[in-house]
Parts: sequence; C-alpha cells; structure tokens
Amino acid sequence: METTSEQVGAVGGNGPSLTREQFLSAYHDMLLIRRFEEKAGQLYGMGLIGGFCHLYIGQEAVVVGLQMCLKDGDKLITSYRDHGQMLVSGMTPRGVMAELTGRATGYSHGKGGSMHMFSREKNFYGGHGIVGAQVALGIGLAFANKYRGTDEVAVAYFGDGAAGQGQVYESFNLAALHKLPCIFVIENNKYGMGTAIERASASHDLYRNGEPWGIPGLQVDGMDVAAVHAAAALAVAHCRAGKGPFILEMMTYRYRGHSMSDPAKYRTREEVDHVRKTRDPIEHVKHILLDAGVEEAALKAMEAEIKAVVNDSAEFAQTSPEPDPSELYTDVVLEA
Repeated sequence: METTSEQVGAVGGNGPSLTREQFLSAYHDMLLIRRFEEKAGQLYGMGLIGGFCHLYIGQEAVVVGLQMCLKDGDKLITSYRDHGQMLVSGMTPRGVMAELTGRATGYSHGKGGSMHMFSREKNFYGGHGIVGAQVALGIGLAFANKYRGTDEVAVAYFGDGAAGQGQVYESFNLAALHKLPCIFVIENNKYGMGTAIERASASHDLYRNGEPWGIPGLQVDGMDVAAVHAAAALAVAHCRAGKGPFILEMMTYRYRGHSMSDPAKYRTREEVDHVRKTRDPIEHVKHILLDAGVEEAALKAMEAEIKAVVNDSAEFAQTSPEPDPSELYTDVVLEA
C-alpha cells in the first residue's frame, strides 16, 4: 500500500510533519550540498581552488529546512561558509563551482572566489569574509523590504563565533527599533574557528541574546530538517506579520575543519565520528523515507543524478576560461 503524506509525517516524529514530497525534496537538496562540498574539497586538494574555502558538510539541514519556508523575493546573506546557501537559493552548481575555481563563468566572474559571490537574480547577497559584517548588511536588506512595503523577509546567517561581535548587537538594536523583518540565524556548530563556544561566550543560550531588545528567539536542533522547518515557519510568519526580527539558534555541527587549511586538532576524531553516526541530517531523512516505504533504488537513482550534476559542474569549471585582466576594472563603481 502506498504511504500517504500524513503517514510520512508521523514517521518523522519531529514537530509539525513534513509531507513525503517535502522529505524527498529536502533529501535531494541536502545531498546535493554534501556531494558538491565533497567535490569542492577534492578540487581544493588538487590546487584548483585558491584562497580560503570553508565547507558546509554536516550543516545541510539548516539552510534546506529554512529555505523551504521562504518565497521568491526573500533575501539571503551569510558569512564565508556560503556554498550551501547559494545552492538552495537556486544558484547553479556550474556557476558556483566556476567561481570557486576563479573562472570567468562564475557568479563574480572569477573575482570573488569561495567567500565573495553574489546573485541579485536569486536574491543572494553574499558571501562575506569579515566576521559578523553581513549581519549589519542583512538588516539593511530587511529595511529595504519594509521601505518598499512588501512582506518579504531577510535572512542573515552567522556563526557562534560571530555572535559576540559588536555590530551584531548594534544590528539587533536597530532591527528591533524599526521592527525590521529580519531572521537572524545563528549556526552554532560549537566552534568559532578553533575555539569552543564554552570558552568564547559567557552566554551559552545564544537565542536569548536579543532579549534586551525584546527580540524573540528559539533554539533548534539544526541536524533535523523537520525541526528546522517548523521553527523557520514560526519565524517567517512573525516577520511577515510586521512584528519585527526573530532569532533562530541552530544547534549544528561541521564535520570538516573551519576551513580547508584547518587540521581541527582542537577536537577528537571520536567526537566527529559520534556525531556522524548518531545525528547526520541526511541519514536521518533517509531512514524516515525508507521506513515510509520509499524504495532504496529510488534514492540511489537520485544520488546518481546528483553525482552527475556535481561532476558536470567540476568539468564545466575546469574547462571554463580564466577572467581577462580587464575584469579588474568592472563592477567597481555603480554608475547611475
């Protein structure tokens, strides 16, 4: 007998249910990010990606669950760990991989690399290398939404390390003062670069950091896409209703180092392996789908399709031309 959407939700058992189709979509998008990032890591090791490269492996449920609650016109901005946000916003794997490898066909024409690529068409505003700087820019995007009289929201992602930055609290104040439709998403992966959150922050409940300004917040299991979706739905509804900003602290975990050059000796291999075995967001959804009657062959076919897309993006990037030196003088000043 075919499993219904309601039955799939019951199997998930994590807050408000997702339908079978939503779980399948989430599985696809998380797996695309995972395989894309693994390929990016390979290309970095081959010397084809220069500069810094921060992988999103392990944190996929955060962006996927949240993106499911957004609509066209909503705006995203994040830090340098940005490839996942790009892919869920609808930016193509080809364009993102080409930018990672510094090619003319990349989203920033090969000038931005991993940390600085943008797409106004997809309402993705970066990719920012300065810790915490994107948060202040994020409330600017939210202010634009309110100024134009839309119900669109802005989502500003930042990490637990950036949560102690001064401009973050200035942004909280301004967003609360003007009731800006901004969702502050704190991706708490336990380590700000190599420093554990317990050693860096007197506040261990980061979702409460907006309380002095009356900003509501939730702490969420960021390894569970259904839990992320449920919390994001509340935050988005809050912002669209004109009630001001909202904070979501996503408790997540990155499997790789802070960047590709980080050996991550500040934590044990056993710690990482334990999270992989017990809390992996992709395996979690895979088990839900299999228990709900989805054929494993269908999931393997999906993975093969994703692998082909990722391999195509790598081939496209490696065969694309490098930017002409004249590109140094483009997109420097916006002419009215």
